[in-house]
Amino acid sequence: LAFTLQKFTIDKIKKHIYPLKTCDNLCISGGVAYNGYMNEEFTKHYKNVFVPPAVGDEGQAIGVYQHADYLMNDNIHKSETFAGKEYEFVGNEKLTSYKPIAQAIADGKIVGWFQGKSESGNRALGNRSILADPRRKDIKDVINHTIKMREDFRPFAPVVLEDRYKEYFDTNSPSPYMSRICKVKTDKVPGVTHVDNTARIQTVNKEQNNKLYELVREFDNITGIPMLLNTSFNRHEPIVETPEQAIRTFKRTALDMLVINDWIIRK
Repeated sequence: LAFTLQKFTIDKIKKHIYPLKTCDNLCISGGVAYNGYMNEEFTKHYKNVFVPPAVGDEGQAIGVYQHADYLMNDNIHKSETFAGKEYEFVGNEKLTSYKPIAQAIADGKIVGWFQGKSESGNRALGNRSILADPRRKDIKDVINHTIKMREDFRPFAPVVLEDRYKEYFDTNSPSPYMSRICKVKTDKVPGVTHVDNTARIQTVNKEQNNKLYELVREFDNITGIPMLLNTSFNRHEPIVETPEQAIRTFKRTALDMLVINDWIIRK
């Protein structure tokens, strides 16, 4: 049923939307724009496809404000991807390097990753994330059954270094907001490869999220794989927002380690 609905949606878009093309630039909004398969198809018809991070109803007010500010005040205001509140936190173990965290993940540990301001939209983009080793075949089952407590069929996404994504994924442009689903070109990352051999990729560079970038780079140095499994930091709840919520979820799940800003918390 889901497959049929997916195919029907894409077929209708190709029939009714593709003929409206007037240039190679396309910006997509609305709840259906969370459909990663559809967004990937658009990249084959348009050269530049932009899908903002808060693309559904939760982001429409932001877009309307930006449009009105430009029309009424001639002011161009681009909203931030990470637009939440920053929280002060002090722990017992100071993080001095990303290497121990990357090594822990390479050794099979699953890490709660809480950094700075929370992200806009429905995707965990590296500030409220659970991170794990994408090379593990069993990692999806482990996270679904011991941390997320969700259905078996739901896949996990990779966060990959922007300058390396074409080595592993068959797509033609970066995907910084985890908005497109594309074919996986390798068998080295089964933990983030869905049953149909696809993945909803997130690309990352220094400018977008320096801390996440450095962590993935350290993991690459250790394993030769320039990506991590990235899923939202929650368990039957909204994505954690505060350090207190992160610690609560850490305590009641099988997470092995928690990093809050520059501090490591262990069980």
